[in-house]
Amino acid sequence: MKIALIGYGKMGRIIERIALERGHEIVCRIDVDNQDDFASEAFRSADVAIEFTAPQVAVDNYKRAWAAGVPVVSGTTGWTERMPEVRREIDEKGYTLFWASNFSLGVNIFFELNRHLAKIMNHMTDYEVDMTEIHHVQKLDAPSGTAVTLAEDILANIDRKDKWVLGKAGAANELSIEAIREGQVPGTHIVRYDSTVDTLTISHEAKSREGFALGAVLAAEFTRGKQGFFGMKDLLKF
Repeated sequence: MKIALIGYGKMGRIIERIALERGHEIVCRIDVDNQDDFASEAFRSADVAIEFTAPQVAVDNYKRAWAAGVPVVSGTTGWTERMPEVRREIDEKGYTLFWASNFSLGVNIFFELNRHLAKIMNHMTDYEVDMTEIHHVQKLDAPSGTAVTLAEDILANIDRKDKWVLGKAGAANELSIEAIREGQVPGTHIVRYDSTVDTLTISHEAKSREGFALGAVLAAEFTRGKQGFFGMKDLLKF
C-alpha cells in the first residue's frame, strides 16, 4: 500500500518505520516546509494519508488531501468543534476519514471499560467521579482528545453529570478533568470514583508512542478502498 504522511515529527517518523516494517511504501512526506506537495504527483498516488499535526491545521489538511483524491487517517485532536462540518462534507462529497482520539488498541479497550463502569456507577450516587490525564510538555491541547472521549462517555451514562470542566469542578453536575504536562510522558489517563469509604480507579498508561503508531497503520490498512467516516470501533469491531 502507498502511504503519504502529513506531519513528519516524532509520530510521523515512528509511523513511517512501522509502515515500512509491514511492507508498505511511503510515497510522500508533508510537513510545514513543503505544503505545496499536497498538489504533487507523489501525494496523489497515495492509497491513504496518515495525518498527525496540530488542531488549527487538521481540517484544512483533510480538505487538501480530499481535493487530491486521497483518503485520510488522522489522530489529531482539539478540532472536533468542526466535526459537523467535516461529517457533512464526507456525506455530501463521498470523502473518507478515519479519525480517532487515540489509536492505541489498549486505550480503545479502556474506552469500553470506562463506558461499562459508568453505567454501573450511575446508580452509585455516593461516589464522586473525576479524571486526570498526564502528557508530555509538547502536547498542545488540554484536556487531551482521549480524556474528552472518556469524559463524554461518562456524561452519556451518569445522569448526575452533564458537563466536563478543565480543572476543579465548581458544581455537582460538573465532571472535573485535571490536565498535567510534564517531561516526555506518552499518555496516562485515570478515571476515579471516590466515596467516604473507598476509591475505585481505572487507568491506562502508555509506555511509548509505538502503540499509537501501530494503530494508525492498522487503520490505514482498514481504510483503503472504503468511503465514509470511520473510527476504532469499526476497526476493532466492538
